[in-house]
Amino acid sequence: MNDFQIILVGILVAVSCAILGCFLVLRKMAMVGDAISHAVLPGIVIAFLIVQRFDSIFMLVGAAILGVFTTLLIEFLHRQGKLQTDASIGVSFTSLFALGVILISVFASKVDLDAECVLFGEIAYVPLHTWRIDLGNGAILNLGAKAAWWIGSVLLMILIFVSIFYKEMLLTTFDPSFASAIGINVSVWHYSLMSLVSLTTVAAFESVGAVLVLSFLVVPPATAYLLTTNFKKMLVLSSFIGIITAILGYYIASFLNASIAGSMTSVAGVIFALVFLFIRIKK
Repeated sequence: MNDFQIILVGILVAVSCAILGCFLVLRKMAMVGDAISHAVLPGIVIAFLIVQRFDSIFMLVGAAILGVFTTLLIEFLHRQGKLQTDASIGVSFTSLFALGVILISVFASKVDLDAECVLFGEIAYVPLHTWRIDLGNGAILNLGAKAAWWIGSVLLMILIFVSIFYKEMLLTTFDPSFASAIGINVSVWHYSLMSLVSLTTVAAFESVGAVLVLSFLVVPPATAYLLTTNFKKMLVLSSFIGIITAILGYYIASFLNASIAGSMTSVAGVIFALVFLFIRIKK
């Protein structure tokens, strides 16, 4: 049962990140996930200082707010400061991450709160944090891992959003000038995408780790990009590659007694390398 819950969370994170990652890769903003996963630190620290609890929903809310703020700051620096996107990302997340470190050292130096514990989760611990409902008379309903419910809810939100607004997202990704010319507000859809990326990253990194989240955001979509020029097929292929990566990564980690997140990330890299070599040989 523990194996199933770990794999399930891995698959849910993989598919969520893969779908959004396709848009990010095509928009040349693949490293936004890494920026958000580091820049949310001040929000987590501030939320902890207010409620004085590690497991509070307020920490997730604080992280989500900083995640959205990070995307707004990146876009502001890119458009108003005339910086390249990669430079805007670098300035934003390093500055906010450093602010979080300062807040910890000044206000939370005597508690068990550090950059590593709030940024790098461990997917192996997913079965330890379950959602239990007290039914009375000593009966308790175990609904499984909380992380699965969190990520599952986010994935459902992503699927609904992309399904309803597929045309707008497609146009603003491939040809923002044309989209603007026909009356589509490009900024609205850009910030909507960035908000979903922020929400997904924040919901996932506490359980699976920032490195794995970034891997799922970038590698499966990049692999799918090598295989097809059809965007719908890219979305499906990216999700499928993410699922295979999560399953194979877990069993390889179990066989080698190694890091699960590290194994999943390595599998994603190997799949990308094999596809890249196949494409090169085919040409």
